[in-house]
Amino acid sequence: MTTFNSDKAIYLQMADRLCDEILAGTYREDDRVPSVREYAVMLEVNTNTAVKAYEALARREVIYNRRGLGYFVSPGARDRILHARREEFMSRTLPSVFRNMRLLGIGIEEVNEAWERGKS
Repeated sequence: MTTFNSDKAIYLQMADRLCDEILAGTYREDDRVPSVREYAVMLEVNTNTAVKAYEALARREVIYNRRGLGYFVSPGARDRILHARREEFMSRTLPSVFRNMRLLGIGIEEVNEAWERGKS
């Protein structure tokens, strides 16, 4: 069973998951993605929730619909996802990380060491 958190709408979490799969290479440009129904069943959610997720992704030009054939990954979708996620990371996540680093007295050297340890 898929677990969703309560701080973000389920359809947005579903959209994020499909974006994660595109970034991971599960789906490449012009690959067919699971149908709305397939994805709803896979994630154990209402079909209407999956429809909202797919509509959101189509508006962001991550996927496109071929009538009668289903949804496919848009050309350039991976780059669009990376760009949006990097912007969000830089504007939302890093300021919070920096604030916590200052509060906890953690220097960039410690972060670099932890980064290196985490690579292996």
